[in-house]
Amino acid sequence: MSGRGDVRAAISRAVLVFDGPMGTELYRRHVFVNRCYDELCLSDPKLVGQIHAEYCQAGADVLTTNTFGANRLALAQFGLREKLTEINRAGAQIARQAADQAGRDVLVAGSIGPLPLGPQTENLMEEMILEQAEALLAGGVDFILFETQQSRRALELCAAAMRRLPQVQFVLSCAVYEDGESASGEPVETLFAPLPEDLPRPAAWGLNCGAGPDGLLGAVERVIRCYHWPLVVQPNAGQPKEVGNRRIYLCSPEYLASYARKYIELGASAVGGCCGTTPEHIAEVARAVKPLARAETKVVVKSAAPAAELKPPVPLAERSQLGRALVERKWITTVELLPPKGYDLGPTIEKSRLLQQRGVSAINIPDGPRASARISPLITAMRIQQEARIETILHFCCRDRNLIGMQADLLGCAACGVRNILFVTGDPPKLGNYPHATGVFDADSIGMAAVQRRLNSGVDLGGQPIDPPTAAVIGVGADPSALDMKRELDRFRQKVEAGAEFAITQPVFDPDALLRFLDQVQHYGVPIIAGIWPLASYRNALFMKNEVPGVVVPDWVMQRMASVESREGQLAMGVQIARESVERVADRVAGIQVSAPLGRIEIALAVIEE
Repeated sequence: MSGRGDVRAAISRAVLVFDGPMGTELYRRHVFVNRCYDELCLSDPKLVGQIHAEYCQAGADVLTTNTFGANRLALAQFGLREKLTEINRAGAQIARQAADQAGRDVLVAGSIGPLPLGPQTENLMEEMILEQAEALLAGGVDFILFETQQSRRALELCAAAMRRLPQVQFVLSCAVYEDGESASGEPVETLFAPLPEDLPRPAAWGLNCGAGPDGLLGAVERVIRCYHWPLVVQPNAGQPKEVGNRRIYLCSPEYLASYARKYIELGASAVGGCCGTTPEHIAEVARAVKPLARAETKVVVKSAAPAAELKPPVPLAERSQLGRALVERKWITTVELLPPKGYDLGPTIEKSRLLQQRGVSAINIPDGPRASARISPLITAMRIQQEARIETILHFCCRDRNLIGMQADLLGCAACGVRNILFVTGDPPKLGNYPHATGVFDADSIGMAAVQRRLNSGVDLGGQPIDPPTAAVIGVGADPSALDMKRELDRFRQKVEAGAEFAITQPVFDPDALLRFLDQVQHYGVPIIAGIWPLASYRNALFMKNEVPGVVVPDWVMQRMASVESREGQLAMGVQIARESVERVADRVAGIQVSAPLGRIEIALAVIEE
């Protein structure tokens, strides 16, 4: 049998998607709990293989063998102690066959569940683990996965047993509950503390079972702060409900996927599911997080031939009116207008013309926000500049084009006179109306800022000369309310190092969060333009709070919006909250970007002109 793939290398290259539980799927197929599920590897291998295949088709990168309870003590309860080696080897072979037939790289994890600890059993732990692990390896697994371990002591005993198999990679995963503690009452900080020096190091650590998606979120936040090894997160599908004598999990695939994104954004390296999740859940998780696996890719510029010599870029103040305003520290006001879903740009240009007449500095043009399909933002920006005589800030998304296409568009911007570009990584396609579209993500916003800086110096991505050089003003996004602020600050530093010359924040509803962020980035000297969104109604506030990635609407804002019953009153309250936010931050930022809810520019102007 093939096997022994390098999980450590795979998890370092990209976000991995683990499969979901075998037990849940067997139960859904009317295999009742009085059966030995592990023995089905011998009596019904076709059923087990079908479940593996469904997880593969859903997008899982790791299949877990049906051997969670195939240890000598658990099998003895069913009179199957003598079949231990046969069951484990068969379980590995079934998963291996499904992985090999996937047509892509899929790893197989040999599952070893928790073993009972006690005075009589602890001394036998190493022997029990080894006999199961050796059978799994003989069947072709790539690594050993110790699942749902219940205590720090159990984790250490599992690692100790692997000293006898020094060439075999393994993952240690423990069950953590809503309070961030194991079944034995140990906090995650204790569970994930460094192992003693004499024990081998796992390829990754993991959190699985115990709690649902939201319950594990707090644990993930704590774990990420206390250690820096790869982390696998596999929550349950919420808490089960008793329905018709069955335990039913009501967590939807979309709900699980939304939390999987949060785990990855916090720093997890792999996600999957545990009790109650299904291939449908894993399919949603895969669609949600696999684009993110490449969104962190940094562009490394290499050339077979010697690279052309970099030229001094055009001075910032000479590139555009926005560039001059940044240098001269003039107050900047911009309004965000969405390109239409059709191709009639007349209304957009007319709004831009009115904004120009009212003294607005520039028009922000988003690039496929929330993975929506709209007319080319570059064409929109070009027409606005030509016909409304006002500069634009073009959002440039890394989701939809490869590096060749993106570089071609940047040269197109230079040819069209679109000089102000805000680089954003982009929302995954799953968020839009085309969830099965492929996210490219050849580079993220950091990488493309670096590419634009090279183009400004007369050298393209392949090291070839560009004459004349481009003269773009390089902008990036920032999220003052990011859940993982350490990661956000680190990425902002990288954006500055890549060439960022200004930044525009996500819509900020909590001025204090923005001020705290500014305190931590002001030493970079990069002008920050604050994103301001005047809420048009309480319903608009609910939408922003629940459905717009990267936006945090505090409870106090929701309460103020809900305190007014009429739609007109809610709009007035939304504008008032926005004005108060501007007043709080005005002396700390270079300007404001005000969104026009539902395209209503009079709402944006009500904030700007006040």
